[in-house]
Amino acid sequence: MAIYRARSLIRLAKSRSNFNFTSPHFSLQCSIRRISSSIIPSHLERVGFIGLGNMGSRMASNLIKAGYNVAVHDINLSVIKMFSDKGISVKGSPREVAEMSDVVITMLPSPTHVLDVYTGPNGLLNGGNLVRPWLFIDSSTVDPQTTRKLSSAVSNCALIEKKDSWETPVMLDAPVSGGVLAAETGTLTFMVGGPEEAYKVTEPIFSSMGKNTIYCGSAGTGSAAKICNNLAMAVSMLGVSEAFVLGQSLGITASTLTKIFNSSTARCWSSDTYNPVPGVIDGVPSSRNYDGGFASTLMAKDLNLASSSAKEIGLKCPLASEAKDIYTKLCEDGHGTKDFSCAFRHFYSGKDEL
Repeated sequence: MAIYRARSLIRLAKSRSNFNFTSPHFSLQCSIRRISSSIIPSHLERVGFIGLGNMGSRMASNLIKAGYNVAVHDINLSVIKMFSDKGISVKGSPREVAEMSDVVITMLPSPTHVLDVYTGPNGLLNGGNLVRPWLFIDSSTVDPQTTRKLSSAVSNCALIEKKDSWETPVMLDAPVSGGVLAAETGTLTFMVGGPEEAYKVTEPIFSSMGKNTIYCGSAGTGSAAKICNNLAMAVSMLGVSEAFVLGQSLGITASTLTKIFNSSTARCWSSDTYNPVPGVIDGVPSSRNYDGGFASTLMAKDLNLASSSAKEIGLKCPLASEAKDIYTKLCEDGHGTKDFSCAFRHFYSGKDEL
């Protein structure tokens, strides 16, 4: 009953937190935080968050709204100022974040960034073999090999202070799906790999940022699930875009094809939720010149991770290879910052819906 009540109160607090923490209604949010903080377990209360991009800034904001004592770090000084101006603790390095946190969450662009934040100068693990956080959660999209390497490095450290039953620190790989809108609304899906006992006790943190949390297995399986998900998403988007362009060339409007797809066997997220044709669905990146959303550079990076992982185990993935080449070409042509659905316009030369 206590767990159920705690989750209910967190959901209540989240349902009342439509005010952005940068708004003048911050005092209302402070009262919500006081309600929430009273039900947060002591071993989860202090959370460090590193990586405040389009996704991370929104995830961190939802943790703040839920009542966690959050400290943040990013190399982008403007976003750091946005947090500090509202009284959120900001730190100058990952190591400084680790020194005051029970849990550290990272949300970074690439494996290189993740490795640097964990093991580089002033990194999370750069304080010798002793660390304060008992739990590290990496929500970045990286390859399973990098995740397992970091998980091993974390497990070889010791805790400065024992946390409940935890005598050594642990790591969870917990990449997300849902995009910027889901990060904003706290409806992300988390794919989690690592020790199951750590996953179970961390559920309140995940529920503050998302609506679905799926345990995948041992270290690296969350990362594996994410690159598989993004491979399927990329191929789906390219297939839908190609079909729309073919339909337009044969005299069928994209709106008509969308109705057909969404009521038949071609229905998928790329057609009914994230349609790539400008003018078909409002509020998606294609309706705003492909700005915002999931950048093509990130999709190219994720497809490269998928292809590399497949190559490492000797598995043929021709669609992954073709999709990687297409998104690499989009980036080379100057469209890397545009949402990945821009393949419809910039690779297939599809027409807007008038």
